[in-house]
Amino acid sequence: MIHATPMALLRTLARPLAAPSLLVAMTGCSSFHPIYTPMGDVLASYSEANATPYTMQMWDSRMACTQGEALDPLVYSFTRVTAAPDETGSLLMELAANCSELEAWEAELDYLRADYAGDIPAAKDARERSKRFNGETAKRRYVAFQRAMAAYNYDPADEAAQCPVFIEERDELTFLLGLLTGLQAIVNDANSGSLAGVPRNIAPQAERAAQCVDNEKWGGIPNALRAMVWLLIPDTRPDQSPDPWVVFDNSAQLGIDAGIRASMALQVVAAETFGRKDVRETVIARFVEAEDTIDVWDDYRLVDTVAGDVIEFSSDKYWTANYGHRTPPNRFGSLTEQDEAGSVEVMDLDGLL
Repeated sequence: MIHATPMALLRTLARPLAAPSLLVAMTGCSSFHPIYTPMGDVLASYSEANATPYTMQMWDSRMACTQGEALDPLVYSFTRVTAAPDETGSLLMELAANCSELEAWEAELDYLRADYAGDIPAAKDARERSKRFNGETAKRRYVAFQRAMAAYNYDPADEAAQCPVFIEERDELTFLLGLLTGLQAIVNDANSGSLAGVPRNIAPQAERAAQCVDNEKWGGIPNALRAMVWLLIPDTRPDQSPDPWVVFDNSAQLGIDAGIRASMALQVVAAETFGRKDVRETVIARFVEAEDTIDVWDDYRLVDTVAGDVIEFSSDKYWTANYGHRTPPNRFGSLTEQDEAGSVEVMDLDGLL
């Protein structure tokens, strides 16, 4: 039997560590890892080049949002050993926020049903659940906004900041969605009772930055975002600018023409916020009517799908508050139980058996 000396054992154990140690010394970065760092770089590159375009083409918004919840922790865990992929990370957190917002929507519908039925304890419980999920959504959307701004080295608080130079078309949309998400974060935080503490100055910052993106190309989203801010903070509205509601109508048509109707989602939220039932009903009907003629922008189908979710939820809220149930499939596009002939829809209970 051969007995190794303590020094020999130390030399033997040190050999496998020599190459990684050399690599760390060469990079000058103590967080470098010979396996994890390249793996993180590959994962970030794959996400940007393949996963993101694939996700943006999806029609299933719920599956897309669960992808955001699942992948964001994985992708960002590699920021311990490599640079943060803020462009991809912004989209991932936006998707994750959509998931928590779906929960907030369901809680709000529960509240409206309980209120309609006069069940006060159930209504109170549902309202609190809605606030909590809105708070979670606000936090996620604020992170998405911050990542989008960081991805393009843009300081939204700097009033003299130069617009980013967008290399690819997707960069424009990522930046624009980041601004939109920041504005949504404010709304979610307000609905939560300020649980997330999202700074309200995001609104005027987003209004300024939205001018960096072509309005017509992106279906009126930039100007719809600005119109929303003008309504929320009238002092931000430039002199001689059109009435915000006129801007919304124009943006809605641009959205239909471009095949990406996110501006209509903003319009319906504004109509709810400012008590414009007439606008709300018109937008919902217009969205449904466009289904027969619109050529959805395939590369960004998910954006149009999520806009449709917002429109449908607005309809469901009205129906639940006024009739005690969601929008029936054959009544989507209308806020009344009666059709043009005056007949009232009667549910076929046999179909439920």
